[in-house]
Amino acid sequence: MDGGFVIETRDLRKMYGPHLALDDVDVQIPQGAIGILGPNGAGKSTFFKCILGLITTTSGDGRVLGYDIKTEGDLIRSRIGYMPEYDSLDPDLNAIDQVRYAGELLGMSPSAAMQRAHEVLEYVGLRDQRYRKIESFSTGMKQATKLACAIVHDPEILICDEPTNGLDQRSREFMLKTLRRTVDEGGGTVLMSSHVMDDVQEVCDRVVMIHQGNIVVNRPISDLANQIEKEVEAVIWGGATKMEEALISHGLKVRRMGRVMRVTIEDENTIEQIISIAAKSEVQIRELREYEPDLEDIFLLIMDKLGARVKGTSELMTSEHTGGDRSV
Repeated sequence: MDGGFVIETRDLRKMYGPHLALDDVDVQIPQGAIGILGPNGAGKSTFFKCILGLITTTSGDGRVLGYDIKTEGDLIRSRIGYMPEYDSLDPDLNAIDQVRYAGELLGMSPSAAMQRAHEVLEYVGLRDQRYRKIESFSTGMKQATKLACAIVHDPEILICDEPTNGLDQRSREFMLKTLRRTVDEGGGTVLMSSHVMDDVQEVCDRVVMIHQGNIVVNRPISDLANQIEKEVEAVIWGGATKMEEALISHGLKVRRMGRVMRVTIEDENTIEQIISIAAKSEVQIRELREYEPDLEDIFLLIMDKLGARVKGTSELMTSEHTGGDRSV
C-alpha cells in the first residue's frame, strides 16, 4: 500500500458472527479535513475501531500514518486525538488539571503536560477560565475543554464526534474555526463526524461516506455537486399542487418542498418550458434560479439512490463512538 495517505485499507472485512459489519473496504484518505458520513448502523464505529487497532479484523490490511493496524495499534493511538460526543470530563477538576491529566495519560511527563495544557487552553479560547472548575462551565466551554484534551499531545490525526453539539452560534463558529485552523496551520488531519451538514461543509474539504459496511463516496466536496443532476428552483404562488402535476405530466422530474419546486434541467429549453407551464396553469413563479445543492441535499440524494430511507439529518449520523459498545 502507498504510504502517501494518512489512512489506507485494502479488503478490510469485519464480521460479528454471521453479521458483516465491514465489507472488504478499500479506502485511501489523504491529509486534510475529512467529513465522515453515514446513516445509523452504517459501520462508521467499526471502521474507526479497526483502524485504531481496538478490535481485530476478520481479514484484510490497513495502515494509519504508516503503521500496521494489526500489530501497531499502540503507536497509532499515541498519534491520534479523540474528542468524543459524550461528556468525558471530571466536573470536580479545573480545566488546567483536566487537560494536564489527559496529557499524562498519553505518556507526557507532568511538567511537559502542564506546559502544554496552558498552550492548548489558550488555543481553544479558555486562557482566562483555565483555573475554573469544569462544573461551572457552559456547554461551549466544556466542548472546548474536550478539544484541548484531544490535542494536548499534538496528534497527527484528530477525530471529532459531533463537536458542535449543544453550542450556541458564537461558540459553534469558534469551534469550527479552531478545527479548520488545526488543518491549515498545524498541517494535521481532522476526521469530523456530525449530523449538521453545514458544519461539515464549513470545515471539511472531503467526505467519506459509509453505507452498509462499504465506502460509497470518497472524494472532495467540490466534486460532489458535479455528480448531481442540475436543477432549477422555482418558488410557486397560488397552486403549487397544480404546478407539480403539470410539470410531471410534461415529463419533467420534480422534487417538491411545499411551494418550492426543484426541476431537473433536461436541456436548454427547460426554463422556458417551466415558465410556459406556469402560465398555462395560471400560477405565479415568484422566484426562478439555478439550484446549487448543499452537502445535506447531496447526501440525501446519494442515500436515495442507494435505497436508504433517510428522512433528514437527525437520521444521518449516530452517537457511535470509537470506544463505545455498539459495533455498527
